[in-house]
Amino acid sequence: MSELIFANRQDAGQKLAAKLLDYRDKQPVVLGIPRGGVVVAAEVAKELNAPLDVIIPRKVGAPGNRELAVGAVAPNGTAIYDKRALSMIGLHITDLQDEVTRQVIEIERRTKSYRGNREPLSLQGKAVIVVDDGIATGLTAKAALQSVRKQKPESLVLAVPVTTMEAAGQLQKGIDKLVCLLVPEAFYAVGQFYKDFSQTTDEEVAAALENYT
Repeated sequence: MSELIFANRQDAGQKLAAKLLDYRDKQPVVLGIPRGGVVVAAEVAKELNAPLDVIIPRKVGAPGNRELAVGAVAPNGTAIYDKRALSMIGLHITDLQDEVTRQVIEIERRTKSYRGNREPLSLQGKAVIVVDDGIATGLTAKAALQSVRKQKPESLVLAVPVTTMEAAGQLQKGIDKLVCLLVPEAFYAVGQFYKDFSQTTDEEVAAALENYT
């Protein structure tokens, strides 16, 4: 049987929303992980008649090699680390504090850019659905989920069109439910499951928030 292929992020969002209809009566808050996850989340928010906001995690790169992710940070300074990776390259968490601070500042800048002057949505006591367009390692998603959990939602759901088996197993531990359309055996990159996986712009993210917030 061939793997499910999404036409684009809007198509993925519509298919994902169909699996989340039970949450419509719970008056949920939908949070998209930029950039591409916000396009998917917008379709979910529209179908559930829910407000849309962003949750922005950022990977923490190793000193001297920022492309090597050894951790992730999310709003309010929530940080997680890949301790195995740190051990392999001989780093300690304290070695990453400058990079963590830099990424927190970038999160604040991007949040302001996307949200404008609108206040963040309250998550306390709410059913919160965090949406991304796909998850490979799960590191940044895990940071985002921990950040949301600190705001004391009534329930926390992660909804993604596709993820890896390893990430699915890890991410289910910190949430109430994982809704995923596809967990393939062969996973090389999120984009392989989309016909159109073109880059989402900052302007598209801001427009989505303007339309559904």
